[in-house]
Amino acid sequence: MSSSLPTSKVARAARLAGAGLRVGANYVKSAVRQAAGADLPDVARAARDEANATALFDAFSTLRGGALKFAQVLSMDRTGLLPRAYADRFALAQHQAPPLSGPLVVKTFRAATGKTPGELFDSFDLTATAAASIGQVHRATLGGQTLAVKVQYPGVADSIRSDINLIKPVAFRVLGLSEADFREYIAEVEGKLVEETDYARELTQSRELAAACGHIAGLRFATYHPELSGPRVLTMDWLPGLHLKEFLATNPPQAVRDRIGRALWEFYAHQLHTLRRVHADPHPGNFLFSEENGGTAAVLDFGCVKEVPADFHDAYFAVVNPEIYSDDARLEPVLVALDMLRPTDTPEMRALVFDIAHRTLPLLARPFVEPGFDFGDPAYQQQITALAEEFAAHPLLRSQREPRGSRHFIYVNRAYFGLYTLLGDLRTRLT
Repeated sequence: MSSSLPTSKVARAARLAGAGLRVGANYVKSAVRQAAGADLPDVARAARDEANATALFDAFSTLRGGALKFAQVLSMDRTGLLPRAYADRFALAQHQAPPLSGPLVVKTFRAATGKTPGELFDSFDLTATAAASIGQVHRATLGGQTLAVKVQYPGVADSIRSDINLIKPVAFRVLGLSEADFREYIAEVEGKLVEETDYARELTQSRELAAACGHIAGLRFATYHPELSGPRVLTMDWLPGLHLKEFLATNPPQAVRDRIGRALWEFYAHQLHTLRRVHADPHPGNFLFSEENGGTAAVLDFGCVKEVPADFHDAYFAVVNPEIYSDDARLEPVLVALDMLRPTDTPEMRALVFDIAHRTLPLLARPFVEPGFDFGDPAYQQQITALAEEFAAHPLLRSQREPRGSRHFIYVNRAYFGLYTLLGDLRTRLT
């Protein structure tokens, strides 16, 4: 449990600088060895990457906010740009964050609302029930009603951009990439992280999407309380249910798994095809599951909502249409629109892009086109993983070291990668 949190730019820079020095020292050791004529064995390279990933993750966890959220986004990489040790370590950002101590919670709450928790609620548990990158959740009661109160960590909103500016040199050094090539992608991530710190915006998004998706059977949404909320505090009804790991441990019947999976599939389809905006943070911590009423999923945390432009939407879903991905003449303009294929590509790169499309698109399209598709088939996830690893290791792709694809892929792919993972863990059949 943390009793302090670095909030000033100087303190946060110092913490990241310490991690940067540890990373730099590890690279110097590798460079000295190679300068002496010794190749860096795979085992030594893996150990260096693990040490560096641990140093960075420890610093990010201490800082929380933009630093830890940045680690979350990096952990979603499936292109091979991020060394495996970093992806594995940063994936912990989805689940681990030490909670603030009780006294710091009270101090933070007073700074955000002008009152202590005891002055607003009949009861308020100072021990967090969940702690994440930007804030933590507490159980409270008022007038006989149980509430969930999300409290933002101090200094997070003011530090997002400065954190990213501090992180970028270290991150690009680790990845061996040019910052200039990634400017529009970094801007996309930075913009979303800033939005996530605005709890007033999240409250509005939560109520809008709950109203727009309330007709989908098997979904539950919280009622929010604006009078007990603000830019740094968000209060909603406490929803019953279990997180995914605990829910699966109860061994729910297949019919329950299927109903929940169908509800989540329709939830994302309705958002993308009708609303053109999507809950883009579908990690397991943002859902609660129950066997009640034949199987239900409660959707939490609408801080990260991606607006999807019509032209990107049309091209994105065109590639899962068999009539398009099986016809190169129709597929080519779609790949160009998605910035996957470029007029300046060499014949070798062009051939590789089409090879990737021919082998991956039919696989990714299966849930869209096969009635009763079974996400519980382990071979399906294994095929996706194997193809991703194969192409990530392709010499031509690794030599490019530059981004490819629309910036809108970042959060739409994040939504679908998270959805496919959830449905795979649930072993859902889309009946």
